[in-house]
Amino acid sequence: MRILLAEDDPELGDGLRAGLRQRGFQVDWVRDGEAAERELRAAAHDAAVLDLGLPRMDGLLVLASIRRARITVPVLVLTARDGVPDRIRGLDTGADDYVVKPVDLDELAARLRALVRRSHGQPQECLQIGAVTLDPASRAVALDGQPVSTSAREFDVLHALMLNAGRVLSREQIEQHVYSWGQEVESNTVEVHVHHLRRKLGSTFIRTVRGVGYLIARDPAGD
Repeated sequence: MRILLAEDDPELGDGLRAGLRQRGFQVDWVRDGEAAERELRAAAHDAAVLDLGLPRMDGLLVLASIRRARITVPVLVLTARDGVPDRIRGLDTGADDYVVKPVDLDELAARLRALVRRSHGQPQECLQIGAVTLDPASRAVALDGQPVSTSAREFDVLHALMLNAGRVLSREQIEQHVYSWGQEVESNTVEVHVHHLRRKLGSTFIRTVRGVGYLIARDPAGD
């Protein structure tokens, strides 16, 4: 999952970025409100962690702006503003969750996974399609109940496709889900990961839609 982090405190931002990366997230970090609004309007992230006290543009103004533009990316507000009126204002402005600093990183990761899961209409933490099960928290994959070893990138590609089951994702869309800024992506990287996943999960689990991208059907057995 690719997350936008909007936090102006350099020490806190660096710690959040490192901690979320250790928990399997791809993190892009911006340090002011104008940059946060610009990146959220680009719609390249699965969720955002938004501080309210940002320079150049307050976090609430960022939130109000993207919601007026009908941008639905899940937003978790992470702030030192702990008053009940502040929480109400944040939620009413369009935040999907509101957490007061300091926050436990495991809790933050769990809240982000829940936001992304709900935004894709997934009611449970573990994703299951056919005989394949994926657990985002433990980053584990199983086939018919047996563990399947995947690389970090293979897991991220599979997670993106299973979250969007029934929808074709282009190579560029998959890259947006699994790579953050500054990471080099070779032209055939996604194809290589898909090839490896097919070897491990079955040749028909991930389909190629020629000229468009890749698809995992919602019900592979019945399709």
